[in-house]
Amino acid sequence: MSINKKNLALILGVPALMLMAYTTQINAHHAFGAEFDRNAPIILQGKIVKLEWVNPHTWIHIEITTEERNGEIWMVEGGTPNVLLRRGLRRDCLAPGTEIIVDGYQTKNHALKRANGRDVTFVDGGKIFMGSSGTGAPDDAQRRGNDESGRC
Repeated sequence: MSINKKNLALILGVPALMLMAYTTQINAHHAFGAEFDRNAPIILQGKIVKLEWVNPHTWIHIEITTEERNGEIWMVEGGTPNVLLRRGLRRDCLAPGTEIIVDGYQTKNHALKRANGRDVTFVDGGKIFMGSSGTGAPDDAQRRGNDESGRC
């Protein structure tokens, strides 16, 4: 069977299109400073209602109680699942109903109920760095490696 120009274009074109689609997703990844406000530290305490263990960032949805006694759902961004696993944090450690305290930074748009999580503290006092390293977030260089191994 001989390969003509039409078949050759198809054989080479499909992988090229797939590569372009993949690199488009990589370019969409953001640094800390693009979305989050280093001058707006925030501490959120509440119970996990949902966990998104997906790339390029994990998302923990927690329900907090406001001063007005209203429940608000906040989305907290963390590092990639693989990075968190290497630090000893497994998905089952963050089951719905688990109470946590998140120390992080609010988005630049303060109307959004979203934050970048730096540390997660569990009710037993255990703490783990959940941020993405190399993002430019405050304390990034100091926090890397200061986590507990085998948290749960």
